[in-house]
Amino acid sequence: MDAVNLPRPAWMTEDLVLLEEQAGRFMHTEFVPHLDKWHDEHMYPREVWTQAGAAGLLCASMPEQYGGAGGSFAHEAVINRQYSLAGFDTFGAPLHSGIVAPYILHYGSEEQKKRWLPKLATGELVGAIAMSEPGTGSDLQGVRTTAVKKGNRYLLNGSKTFITNGQHANLIVVVAKTDPKERHKGISLMVVETDDAPGFRRGRKLKKLGYDSADTSELFFEDVSLPTENLLGSEEGQGFAQLMTELPQERLIVSVHAVAMMERALALTVDYVKQRQAFGKKIIEFQNTQFELAACKTDVTVAKVFVDHSIERHLRGELDTVTASMGKYWTTDLLGKVVDRCLQLFGGYGFMDEYPISRLYRDARVMRIYAGTNEIMKLMIARSL
Repeated sequence: MDAVNLPRPAWMTEDLVLLEEQAGRFMHTEFVPHLDKWHDEHMYPREVWTQAGAAGLLCASMPEQYGGAGGSFAHEAVINRQYSLAGFDTFGAPLHSGIVAPYILHYGSEEQKKRWLPKLATGELVGAIAMSEPGTGSDLQGVRTTAVKKGNRYLLNGSKTFITNGQHANLIVVVAKTDPKERHKGISLMVVETDDAPGFRRGRKLKKLGYDSADTSELFFEDVSLPTENLLGSEEGQGFAQLMTELPQERLIVSVHAVAMMERALALTVDYVKQRQAFGKKIIEFQNTQFELAACKTDVTVAKVFVDHSIERHLRGELDTVTASMGKYWTTDLLGKVVDRCLQLFGGYGFMDEYPISRLYRDARVMRIYAGTNEIMKLMIARSL
């Protein structure tokens, strides 16, 4: 599926081209035939994680000594793009591999890395990060969840919502206050292994406007006792700085996802208008159709070039928060516009749930909200003026 016909970016090495082909084949063989069923059931099965792990599609950027493939963010970007091109937008692997695992790699002790990363790579552990709370939204400094030290243990109390992978996750990085009197200086990251955590409870799998098969959930922590070794970092109070350091990659992941969704929407629409007839000719033959798709192709091409440039900068360690915020805000806003234009060309069929463009339209909306709302992105950008 190549709706924009761009040459491969400079960062796409030969091994990444092979990974792209392998990942695409695997997803179309193992996942695509089941997507409609999972959509109707509002859940994909737990074994999807171990399948992805066995295929080498989890934690590709983690070092081999910790069970990963020894790659870089480029490997994650290639795999994530294939998920979206295949239509498996609801799978939480990009967060698992590109957000949760790096927190452990960058801030965990050697024992923590050896204990958790290999199991994340196989899918034995499913990762989640619990930031958002009822009433706090994007204000991470205002979290109310607490981790109070009692001897050589922490007692974790609080509730989280909108948590990706919430029903499947058994390794959760929880944003908590170890010093409730402080704002950002009082935040720490605690790791909860849910299989051995009395007091941990999963709430509802939340009903949503889109992302039907994604297990977005509420989570509750009631006097969950954690060993002090489950603190990420050398001391308390480092959580906010850890979060801010990792957010550019999280936002770049969203941009990669958004561009791939636009590519898929454009490809589906081009295919449809070349087959569908109205008033005795193919819809592609109408000038309005041509103009609309020309505009979409231009938008998607420009977006892809920008995101490829951002990936290249990130691989060199040069992607700053402002550029990542610009990418996240602009590509997700553009995604909504492109998918809306494409759906219009499907006419009434575009409004029908069995047509993938309908799901794309619904699923695209949340992209402007998660990983920091686009309004927060604009604030970040404005501070650079």
